[in-house]
Amino acid sequence: MGYEVEIISIETASELRLKYKGLKSYSSKVDIFGLCVEFLTEDREHLKMWEDNFYSMSEDIRAHVKIYSINDPSYELRVLLEPSNNIAFLFNFDYYGWIKSIALGISGSILEEAHDTYSVHGAVLDIDGRGVTLIAPSKTGKTTHSWGLLRTNNAHLISDDWYFVKLGNGRPIAYGSEKNCYIDADIGDVWEEYKPLVSHVRFDNKGRGIANVRWVAGESSVIPMTKIRFVFLLKRDHNDNVPIRQLTPEEGLEYLLKNDLCNPHQIIWNDHKEKIRTEFFSAFLSSCEIYIVNTIMTARETQELIRNVITRAT
Repeated sequence: MGYEVEIISIETASELRLKYKGLKSYSSKVDIFGLCVEFLTEDREHLKMWEDNFYSMSEDIRAHVKIYSINDPSYELRVLLEPSNNIAFLFNFDYYGWIKSIALGISGSILEEAHDTYSVHGAVLDIDGRGVTLIAPSKTGKTTHSWGLLRTNNAHLISDDWYFVKLGNGRPIAYGSEKNCYIDADIGDVWEEYKPLVSHVRFDNKGRGIANVRWVAGESSVIPMTKIRFVFLLKRDHNDNVPIRQLTPEEGLEYLLKNDLCNPHQIIWNDHKEKIRTEFFSAFLSSCEIYIVNTIMTARETQELIRNVITRAT
């Protein structure tokens, strides 16, 4: 993660709000799984991406989370978080991807405490009625392969980056977190089907932009939820010659814990949060079939491995 998170007091948060009260900021409220999250920024491009990214919330609803994005050279790149009222000050963030992930991370922290709803930093699809999730450390192919699987017949996207989960007596139920996706400019180079999509997107200085996959895959290509059956953990290890193998829930949990749950945006991390998240992932994995996939082959070869597992299932 390229930024630091510092917990601050209510008094410090009040002082900061007073200090920056005079800024000519734009604001927008969005709906993140029932929470009202308000974003305040002087950057109109970030505001537009925010509004394209998430489902809108009525301006009459009181904000559960407030995020101030502030450019101030007297601060280093960092997040100051007041957790009692869920107010965050983001200093000198020029990368929208971190802003939206911080909003999701704070929301996830609230939901896991009182609402039995948990966060997964991963992609999830429904393929012919079977929920499939890809969870991975950065740069191992999560986005590439989630968009690759969306090319499958009867495939529907729930989320390509972050989703929420409720546990019950059956399989875990995954719910989408965002209206549209934050994609890389080169996705059309990997999968030609998405070249028309890329042509409609305005990309930022990081080569990423908000895209509506419905433009190329159809209105029904995105659905709100699915029951997860398959968990694919990705890695990129040139010293391992085994391309794919099934794991036990214990092995899967060990892999996730070694990689910080594959989520660099957990925002609040302490013994209490570690216990909540470890218990969740233990129960989550115990309800699914788990595979680890080594993505050192070509994208199409890796896709074939994943698809074979899914299509063999009855």
